[in-house]
Amino acid sequence: MPHSYASETKQDEVQINKRRMELFHHMESVTHIPWYYFAGIDQYERSTRRARKDLPKERGAISIYYEDEKWSGPLNPTRQDTNPITIALFGGLGKDGNGDGKADINDDEDLLFTIANYLQTFGVTHAQIKIGIWDYYKRSRTVDAVLGNAKLFKTYGRLDLQEKAFPVPIRSNHSYRSTWGDARGWGGRRVHEGTDIFADYGVPVRATCYGVLEIKGWNRYGGWRIGIRDINNTYHYLAHLSGFSKGLQVGQIVEPGMIIGGVGSSGYGPPGTSGKFPPHLHYGMYKDNGRIEWSFDPYPHLRNWERLDRMKLNKKK
Repeated sequence: MPHSYASETKQDEVQINKRRMELFHHMESVTHIPWYYFAGIDQYERSTRRARKDLPKERGAISIYYEDEKWSGPLNPTRQDTNPITIALFGGLGKDGNGDGKADINDDEDLLFTIANYLQTFGVTHAQIKIGIWDYYKRSRTVDAVLGNAKLFKTYGRLDLQEKAFPVPIRSNHSYRSTWGDARGWGGRRVHEGTDIFADYGVPVRATCYGVLEIKGWNRYGGWRIGIRDINNTYHYLAHLSGFSKGLQVGQIVEPGMIIGGVGSSGYGPPGTSGKFPPHLHYGMYKDNGRIEWSFDPYPHLRNWERLDRMKLNKKK
């Protein structure tokens, strides 16, 4: 029966994260590479598996994926070789991480030790590890996502960073409907890649997730806008702001509910242009699968985050 990620219970997630953390800390003690780099790589690969249909589900706690040829060696006649000696002979990456004499592509410790061994050849400082990640993936956006994950895990010291928040205060006067995919009236013939949340000018705009601020500034169409990437390699785009919270900087960490700006009507002109449409927040979401990035409908997520925030508010009463 095909696995459904949605079928994983909260208890399953807790147990898996506990095991993952044990493995990350163990590998840190063995290699002297800080645990959060392993966590950053594994989380990136976890989100990639969930975004692509051509990759199998992980069999254990670790999600790092190797093709048979990469693990065993491109010219190895035994595609699923577990012998570390012949794997090395044919230029494969697979390593024995638990001392059982096998380099098993389905063993969590072997999977983690293999990527650790690869990184160790470059060194254990942040700059050296960054070079190693680049050499392994050869994609700048992937390097940024992995290091962003690592930064979040290092800051909070835990793996469960899935909490979300609605982008404007629940008690604010706001309204929205599903507008993703609609034709746009401004900026030429384009498709609307988001949901517009209408609210009063200056209503606080909040970060919806744990993430790293990737973009802050002016866009001709989006006006004052912010881009945040979360640990699921989802990019959250918030546009038409009236301004930004004081001290907000690219590269900093944000968390659910953190005020990052205000609702506005900026955009469609040079920096500072505003008032060409009613104040609202444009909220877009984009998924990256390690190859391409695409827009998807944020409306169902917004509805769910709003519902959860209302539940939290009611519990406080």
